[in-house]
This record gives sequence, structure tokens and C-alpha cells, in this order.
Amino acid sequence: MAQMKLVEALNSALREEMERDERVFVLGEDVGLYGGIFGVTQGLYKQFGPERVIDTPISEAAIAGAAVGAAVTGMRPVAEIMFIDFITIAMDQLVNQAAKMCYMFGGNVSVPMVIRVPAGTGRSAAAQHSQSLEAWLMHIPGLKVVCPSTPYDAKGLLKSAIRDDNPVVFIENKITYNLSGEVPDEDYTIPIGKADIKREGQDVTLLATGNMVHYSLKAADELQQEGISCEVIDPRTLRPIDYETIINSVVKTSRLAIVQEACRTAGPGCEFAATVQERAFDYLDAPIIQIAGMDVPIPFNPKLEKTVVPSVEQIVREVKALF
Repeated sequence: MAQMKLVEALNSALREEMERDERVFVLGEDVGLYGGIFGVTQGLYKQFGPERVIDTPISEAAIAGAAVGAAVTGMRPVAEIMFIDFITIAMDQLVNQAAKMCYMFGGNVSVPMVIRVPAGTGRSAAAQHSQSLEAWLMHIPGLKVVCPSTPYDAKGLLKSAIRDDNPVVFIENKITYNLSGEVPDEDYTIPIGKADIKREGQDVTLLATGNMVHYSLKAADELQQEGISCEVIDPRTLRPIDYETIINSVVKTSRLAIVQEACRTAGPGCEFAATVQERAFDYLDAPIIQIAGMDVPIPFNPKLEKTVVPSVEQIVREVKALF
């Protein structure tokens, strides 16, 4: 096992998959000589050259469209959209083309492509560079949506995404890039659609994504000191969702708190809450709660930015109110 930052784990996954399969290539703005705005593609241009690490024009529509075209003709593109906010410009290619082609051609066409998108707050990047738009993507049949929170998960899931025959949107919470963790030296993958229990507990389930997984783990430590045992679950994949793991946890703990950085209205938590109450209502001893970002554009000011997304203190306070 090696200690890696999450950004290094992603870089390692890309490098290994490009070495393993010559059909894999990378494209996006500044992914080549510059090495990516957050350094994920660092060194790949030098190793694989400009034919497999392609610097594109500043056009997300062109990036996604090129990825779709390459995928349906036998390649396995990994496209980087610099910020998830800019994926809005590529939604026609993703929603109406990539997600639909397999169905419209009766399964005779596959679209094995990955769109990598940094998301979330924590860098004072303001309202147009700090959003969490995963709910938009979860809504689309035909797309898979992955959101890792640790270096181990990031590498294993990115490898699975690249090898998958379906279009995958791979969401990277940008504040987690510098988090370190153990990553196996040998080749490994993590199945898409399988949640992970990050911490076992008995009294309440905390279901969290991205950086909120780490906030939830810190909150669980504090709540443990007050006699509340938290089970922390990271779904890792937002479409498809591993409801079996989530429901089994809720049946055990009888309480559910959903923690998300995305704003509350029509966010991922709404889907989680609705399905859990449908399938496990009789096991709940308290209402399901959502601890979510505020329904406001993300402020530039660092202090204001922190106030509009959940904090460890807020998680502790709202979970305690369940008892």
C-alpha cells in the first residue's frame, strides 16, 4: 500500500489505464502541457504525446461532442470539464446523445466515455465555479454518476469508469484533491453501484457524499463522545444507487441524516429520502433529515462560503435533535 493524495490516485489511474489500453485517451482544456487545472493529468502529455493527451479549444460542447464521437467509433475517451459548472454547456451532448444512443440503436452502439468534473466549494471560486450539480446528472437515464471521497475509491472507481461501456460522469470534489490515503500498489477496481460503510454504528445513519463524508466522520467522532453511535455511508455512486446497503443500515439504526454540499431543493438527498421512506418507513423512529447547502449562489467571500454549506458543527447539532 502506498500513501497517495487523491489527485495522485486519479493521475495513477489514468496512467495505468492508458498503458493498459491504447484506446484510452485524454482530452480537455489545459490537460496537456499544463497538466490540468488541478494537476490530475500532470506528466501524461510527456509520456503519451499529443495524440493521446489532447488540449482542446475552450468549448465544453466540443469536448463532450468529440468524446461521444470517439466513443461510438471504438475509442475510450476521458474528457475533463474544468469545473462542473461548465458541464451545462455540454448537456445536449451528454443528455440527448451519449445517454440515449445505446437505447436508440437497440443496443448495437455503446458509448464508453468518461467525463471528469471537479465540483464543490472550499476554494473561494465564487458562484460560477463552485456548484454541486450532481442531481442534474442523476436525473438522466443512460448516464452513470460516480462521486468518490477517498484516494482509494477515486483510483478504483476511475478505472472501473474507464472500462465501463456506458457514459460515466465522474465527479471529483475539488477540496478533497489534497487528502491522503492508502492505495494498493497492485491493479484493482471498485464496482460502480456499490456503497461503502466508512464507519459502523448503531444509533443513526449518516449518508454523505464527497467532502461531506469527511465532515460526517468528524461529526461521528464528536457524537460518539456524547453516546451517539453513527454509521457513516458513502454511496460512492449516485446512479445507480446501492439502496440495499443504505436500507440495511437504516433498518439497523432507525434514523437517517443525509448530508450533502448541494443545495437542498431537488438535490440528491430528496431522492435518497423518498426511496428510504418508501422501503423502510416502518423502521424509522424519527423523521429523515437533510443537512444540505443553502438555496443560494455560492459566495466568493471565504467566510460567507463556509456558511452556505454544512459544517461539522451543524451535522452534530441536527443529529442530536433526532433523539
